[in-house]
Amino acid sequence: MKKKGFTLHLLTSAVLVSCLTSTSVLADDASAPMSPLMKQLNNGNWLPQQEAQSLSEELYYQDAIHAYIQTLPLLNTIGLRDGSEAAFGKGYNVLPVWKERMDSRAVVPTPNGDVIYSMSYLDLKETGPLVIKAPANVIGMFTDFFQKTITDVGAIGPDRARGGLYLLLPPDYEGPVPQGYFTFKSPTYNVFLFFRTIMGKGDGKPDPTPAVKNAETTRIYPLWNVEKEVKPMQFPDASGKRVNMMYPTDVTYWKKLKDFIDYEPLTAIPDDTRSALLSIGMVKGKPFTPNEKQQALLKKAVETAPRMLLARRQLGRDDQRQLYYKDRQWENSWAGATAEWMQYGTLDENQRAAFFQIAYSSAAAMVMHTTGAGSKYPYAARDKDGKFLDGSNTYKLHLPPNPPAALFWAVTAYNITDGTMPETDQLLPSTNGYYNIPKNSDGSIDLWFGPSKPDGVADSAFIKTVANRNFLVALRLYGTEDSFYDQTWVPDDLIQTNK
Repeated sequence: MKKKGFTLHLLTSAVLVSCLTSTSVLADDASAPMSPLMKQLNNGNWLPQQEAQSLSEELYYQDAIHAYIQTLPLLNTIGLRDGSEAAFGKGYNVLPVWKERMDSRAVVPTPNGDVIYSMSYLDLKETGPLVIKAPANVIGMFTDFFQKTITDVGAIGPDRARGGLYLLLPPDYEGPVPQGYFTFKSPTYNVFLFFRTIMGKGDGKPDPTPAVKNAETTRIYPLWNVEKEVKPMQFPDASGKRVNMMYPTDVTYWKKLKDFIDYEPLTAIPDDTRSALLSIGMVKGKPFTPNEKQQALLKKAVETAPRMLLARRQLGRDDQRQLYYKDRQWENSWAGATAEWMQYGTLDENQRAAFFQIAYSSAAAMVMHTTGAGSKYPYAARDKDGKFLDGSNTYKLHLPPNPPAALFWAVTAYNITDGTMPETDQLLPSTNGYYNIPKNSDGSIDLWFGPSKPDGVADSAFIKTVANRNFLVALRLYGTEDSFYDQTWVPDDLIQTNK
């Protein structure tokens, strides 16, 4: 028995030695079978430690870039709110109104100085359901803080420009909903209220008085409060105030983002955005503690991502969908997408981020082909020859007769980087159809842009630019009419006249 067992032991050992020897030979054999991925990834072995560390850091940086692109619409709104509340106060009853129009002293992305702005920031977590009495004939919207439209207000909204009572519900509201309201549930506790009221035509210029009076008929109050508990409305005059309402350009971007995530319900953050944030270690309710290297990468991302977006805007799209016309330089900020940034049924997050780098608010009324009710915003960053507009030069813009705008039209110059107004001694770099702009014999008009007004040009036909700084020109058409959609009315390109 012992001999037999000993013999078996010897045989087993021999087989084991043979297997080990065979495995060793295979491991050292360069011709051993490997999958394509094994060949690509270091012949099936771990990477050198330094390379692994470098690549991991590069991926974290790219994740941070993606997180920035995903969240810029949100930080855009947070910047508006924080700047406004610091200057004018906070509360559901506080509605700042730019009673003498918004000018270049307000650091805001693409502000419109040709209507009267009313903007406030509601917190449904703090107040519960809120009722907003909207004025008649307002051009407005409520959006969540990712700037997804909750509803249009006005001609495209359910009140159809008659005004009415809107009821906004918090995202987690499960109580009774009374009848008689235009009722909407917000995806976020924080809600952006953005109303624009239309000025009257004064003596050769616009008159803001009726628009301000209309804006101040707005009323906001908690649904369940009785009259004696409702705070009286405050309408601080925001005109002429120096106020910075831009989103952060440094690492405070990430802190403000984390504060918002922790304040809102989990579902307020879209799934794809939560995924992007998870990749950089930002999770609701958990500490965000990037290490020293990650902090440097987050700083780099918030400095580089804006340059990437600017580069995309500068170079344009390969498919040229951003161009309104086949033979003009005028561009569409949505590039043919819906107000929700859907291209061919798919979210175009890069186009969305490029928009929110220089603008805010996207609503159906701005995109849909609504005759006599919506609004359109073609803009030009290049002249007729395809060169970028330069504030050192003088340009002429010819607009054919009868601009297709049932309400009014306006033209404004903006800085290209963030959509703010260039500040010169002409605080409002804009003109509009309310002015008595000299007309040509056929009813067309010529507008001029440059560092100084050409001889013989009326003040109302001139917009001052900043020398050695690029700018863009936006054409606003409120109450857009069919001749814009079928392109029987087409604005000329800007022409440089000081060549």
